Amino acid sequence: MATQLQFFMSPDDEIAFFRHLERFELEVYPRRVPQDWKPFRASQANVPRLPEEDVYLVASGIGPAIVDKVKRGPDKGSWRIDEVRSPVIFFERCRLNEEGELLSGQMWAELEVTPQTGRKEAASDQFLRLFREVEEYIKKTFRKGDPKAFFVGPKAARLHKEGKLVLRDSAHRGGTVVPHK
Repeated sequence: MATQLQFFMSPDDEIAFFRHLERFELEVYPRRVPQDWKPFRASQANVPRLPEEDVYLVASGIGPAIVDKVKRGPDKGSWRIDEVRSPVIFFERCRLNEEGELLSGQMWAELEVTPQTGRKEAASDQFLRLFREVEEYIKKTFRKGDPKAFFVGPKAARLHKEGKLVLRDSAHRGGTVVPHK
């Protein structure tokens, strides 16, 4: 089972988050990696270069990303990252829906041995510490939401309080989320 965090990040919250990530050696890859993809460092300056929705943050200082070629489907010919065997953090960005509501994003990593994933060894201690530090940043900087499973970035919470932003769970028929005071 993956260790997962669900959150709401406004664009300003996302910039602050990537400013925090600059201290780590993380490279950005899209969910489906085109053959001509050139990875870049996760940093505040590179936020405009991020793919629109889902990205992998690869801890390249700990180990390389293990990739497989997609053999079927619409993504045939592109590469996919093996998130179980690679030191990666999956990061789903928050986005606005048609009504202008901010949909939740999530971050997760496979850290433990589980029969479901087929992982035979736990993640390295170095990667575990890196993920825990990133997780701790979100838990300290963001507000808890109601329901409790969500964290709300400071700017997103401020926009919600001013009535300028509705926070909605991105799950099918997801409800609204309210930040705690």
